[in-house]
Amino acid sequence: MPKKRRKLSKDMEKEIKLAIKKVEFISAIINDIEDEEIQGEYRGEFGNIKNALVILSVEYDTNGFTPVSEKALLNYKNLVSQFESEYEI
Repeated sequence: MPKKRRKLSKDMEKEIKLAIKKVEFISAIINDIEDEEIQGEYRGEFGNIKNALVILSVEYDTNGFTPVSEKALLNYKNLVSQFESEYEI
């Protein structure tokens, strides 16, 4: 049985690219923190956001624009929003 073509979305691709840049930017800020204890705390919490981005990217690359990829994007956005409100970045 032939594999079904995945549905693509330019908006979703744009969101993923922006998310990747944001993760890189926040990671750089965290790496610049001099206090190792605080840096470790930030990294621990930020790890959830990195994982959410990986899940989003893999889902979109594998299956395209689906309800699952939309939910993964929403989850990523919620985690970033929560992180930014709890931690001073």
